[in-house]
Amino acid sequence: MYDAIVIGAGSVGTPVAMSLAHRGVKVLVLDSGMSSGQGNNKCAIGGIRATHSDPAKVALSLHSLKTFSTWKDVHGDDIGWFMGGYTFVSYSEEISRSLKSIIPAQQKAGLNISWRSAEEIAERVPGINRQGLLGGTFSPEDGSANPMESSYAFYRHAVRDGAEFHFGETVKSVKSSGAFTVVTDKASYTAEKVINCAGSYAREVGAMVGVELPVYPDMHEAGITEPVSRFFNPMVVDISRYEGSANYYFYQYSTGQVVFCITPDPPLQGKGREETSVFLPQVAARMVKLYPRLANLKVRRTWRGCYPQTPDGTPIIGQVGPEGFYAAVGMCGQGFMLGPGVGEVMARLVTGQSTEEDTMVLNSMRLDRAFAGVEALK
Repeated sequence: MYDAIVIGAGSVGTPVAMSLAHRGVKVLVLDSGMSSGQGNNKCAIGGIRATHSDPAKVALSLHSLKTFSTWKDVHGDDIGWFMGGYTFVSYSEEISRSLKSIIPAQQKAGLNISWRSAEEIAERVPGINRQGLLGGTFSPEDGSANPMESSYAFYRHAVRDGAEFHFGETVKSVKSSGAFTVVTDKASYTAEKVINCAGSYAREVGAMVGVELPVYPDMHEAGITEPVSRFFNPMVVDISRYEGSANYYFYQYSTGQVVFCITPDPPLQGKGREETSVFLPQVAARMVKLYPRLANLKVRRTWRGCYPQTPDGTPIIGQVGPEGFYAAVGMCGQGFMLGPGVGEVMARLVTGQSTEEDTMVLNSMRLDRAFAGVEALK
């Protein structure tokens, strides 16, 4: 008998288990993969930002940033943390107005962010296309880390605090009759509480207890270049839209490679992992136009992962369905950056220690909301 069972050992499930175990909760984590982080976490490009328009997501990410940025000093593991900042660049008055309009709310939520001139952006991204550049926002405390190294570090820390992980087990059913019985293809387990952190399979796990979770994955591709000496620091994000694509973003990883991703428009729903011939020409054209220096780099490989999306681009976090059943799902491609913050909120919720800030986050991300609008910097 466990106090809690976490379904999913990915970007969210592993930090949830880590936070629960740290509080003395007897926790079991079940995952069909053979180690932690083998789902969408493995496909993440590593960006970590608190630069969101939703105060609840800012709050979660600020906690995550603290975890990532201090991990090596506190725990000794090198997870590849690099504080290069994030810049959202603007080449149109419309985007400038949009970015500037949310800065006061971001600052009120505790984010260190400000508008920077075109000259300042060009200093931070040397060689950026200056034609039409109006400036951009810059949040210096954002950064990046290695998704797999982070996942393994969180896993090891959770295990040291007493968490159990059973890999290679697929959850087949969850039954509620007082305590929960979670049945896998290998065994069955009982617990007082269950936390759904199943990523792309969140909707299927919710249906096991009669809960409809509006989480529908769509497919995104990413790529990485050969390593070169560092020539810029921040993650560069362009939210302008072109035919076939919305925003795209890239940064130089701590070992020198440039990592990049683009958002298809319209979205490509599904769980496919096969990369396409469309992605690289599409993203390369946009990246080189914005930052001509990138044309000199050779691409090493590309890959595809899934963004478990909600209708409004905001996660679903909290108790859902029967008493004792919780969800931390629908991260919309931001599970890696939100994971440690979500883990802390969930652990306090499950143990009855929620703070006032937690209540704000949970109210914003509850299942029974209207799902109206879309988070501006999704």
